[in-house]
Amino acid sequence: MCGIVGYIGHREAYPIIIKGLHRLEYRGYDSAGIALYDGEQINLSKTPGKVSDLENQSQVEISRSGTLGIGHTRWATHGEPNQRNAHPHFSNSGDLVIIHNGIIENYESIKTELTKRGYSFHSDTDTEVLVNLIEEVKKKEGVKLGKAVQIALNQVVGAFAIAVFDRSKPDEIVVAKLGSPLAIGIGEDEFFIASDATPFIEFTNNAVYLEDGEMAVVRPGKEIKLRKIADDAVAYPAIQELQLSLEAIEKGGYDHFMLKEIYEQPHAIKDTYRGRLRVEQGIVKMAGVDQNLERFLNANRIIIVACGTSWHAGLVAEYIFEDLARIPVEVEYASEFRYRNPVITDKDVVIAISQSGETADTLAAIKLAKEKGAFVFGICNVVGSSIARETHAGAYTHAGPEIGVASTKAFTTQITLLTLLALKLARESGTLSKTKFHEILTEMEGIPAKVERVLESNPLIEIIADVYKDAENCLYLGRGYNFPVALEGALKLKEISYIHAEGYPAAEMKHGPIALIDEQMPVIVIATKKGHYEKVVSNIQEIKSRKGKIIAVVTEGDSQVRDLADHVVEVPESSEALSPLLTTIPLQLLSYHIAVMRGCNVDQPRNLAKSVTVE
Repeated sequence: MCGIVGYIGHREAYPIIIKGLHRLEYRGYDSAGIALYDGEQINLSKTPGKVSDLENQSQVEISRSGTLGIGHTRWATHGEPNQRNAHPHFSNSGDLVIIHNGIIENYESIKTELTKRGYSFHSDTDTEVLVNLIEEVKKKEGVKLGKAVQIALNQVVGAFAIAVFDRSKPDEIVVAKLGSPLAIGIGEDEFFIASDATPFIEFTNNAVYLEDGEMAVVRPGKEIKLRKIADDAVAYPAIQELQLSLEAIEKGGYDHFMLKEIYEQPHAIKDTYRGRLRVEQGIVKMAGVDQNLERFLNANRIIIVACGTSWHAGLVAEYIFEDLARIPVEVEYASEFRYRNPVITDKDVVIAISQSGETADTLAAIKLAKEKGAFVFGICNVVGSSIARETHAGAYTHAGPEIGVASTKAFTTQITLLTLLALKLARESGTLSKTKFHEILTEMEGIPAKVERVLESNPLIEIIADVYKDAENCLYLGRGYNFPVALEGALKLKEISYIHAEGYPAAEMKHGPIALIDEQMPVIVIATKKGHYEKVVSNIQEIKSRKGKIIAVVTEGDSQVRDLADHVVEVPESSEALSPLLTTIPLQLLSYHIAVMRGCNVDQPRNLAKSVTVE
């Protein structure tokens, strides 16, 4: 949600910033802007719409020279998505320029006070209020920009990642972070600033991720120094070597990132269990769990907090943990968990799941759980992310960069990791026999090859998509482990094709949704042979008797459902516990093809952001 890019050094800033903004488009945005400083004047261009619109506009509107610049993609919070609300924003004097991710909650009271002091405002944003507050502090206190930023930020309430520079100081950019991600790439006599490392990966492999409450003044040729915003204490930067590759964030010949990421799932699942799943030794090795095993085994319960697709992965995990490890599990929306005064004790384990590791609601839930004394275990995909740093322990999914807003490989790799964790706890606690444990380990090792076989159904799924691309509503049904898959399938269709879709436990159909079924209603049913198969067949018969159109995901060789369904997609046979890793693939492909056929922006669906870093 929103994207920051900045550069200061010896190169021309414009191409770096524009390319960086393109790389951050996956975060979701509705306007974009850039400010360049050539030592004499600041050249500003901003526009509603896409980065490509900004690129076209800036080429005719401004001089693109200068070795200092900042750029931004905005997702509207305060004020409509139009040119005057787009970032960057100037202070009243025109000397200070800022870009900002996050929300300043007390901006109205600050704006009222600044207005009394003669400041005027040309946008509806909280960001313009912040840059003028910094200017007022700078003038009133007679301090340099860095100190003015620090004093000002101690007066605001909310979340922020900012980059700001001063016309009178062309050799520095001041950055600060609280609640929104910010990384600093370190080159030879140059610095790169971005919401994540993707904008500068071809220039440097070294980066510093600011912690919450930290700020820095970056100057080419000088060591980076971090300070605490609250008390000016010096913080020592931990320089991380990036594992990201440029090839990993390009499309690689696919039409869309989403399709590429769907096809990357066999490899991503294998990377997630690599080194952890040790079939020959008959063990699951997870350092973050091994070091805290007693906390897990002695837990009264596990509470899973997540949002969106990660919440669906948590629902799958609920079945796995309770079935295999016999540990009570509650799955909570992080956005609700933080506000309902939950009962948490030091005997609880909280598992927080987030692809980006920056989800604001999940971070807030983590902090609440820690205050209550719970042990918090994080599962995320991005090394160095806020959740990775805030939790007591955790594990990375190793899915690789996921650029498409609609999560695909994040879902399957999260389930993979959660399954490994459940298996380990089940074996350690003795709730799963050695034979059964080894049987599931062996089967799990073969899941990537089975996913490859499911992907071979892509041409068939494309044909099915063409039949239903004009549907206005869809119903997704599943039972047991595959009920969360039905929810996830419906979410994917909603996200990228804008067709209304709902997921239900198949048995709940009779408690309301069956009233919607007619010859215009496609119903996607997950009907694999393992787990409640006969019950699902009965549900299918009820749909057929009401002339509903059935798309069924079935086990290879199934004939009973094939005779009932209008369309059938087969998946290889598997145990029920591992079936979500297979059954979700056809639903991802179906949503993808329907969205493409409807002319939708698959990788950047409207109104959505990849990482929701504000409430």
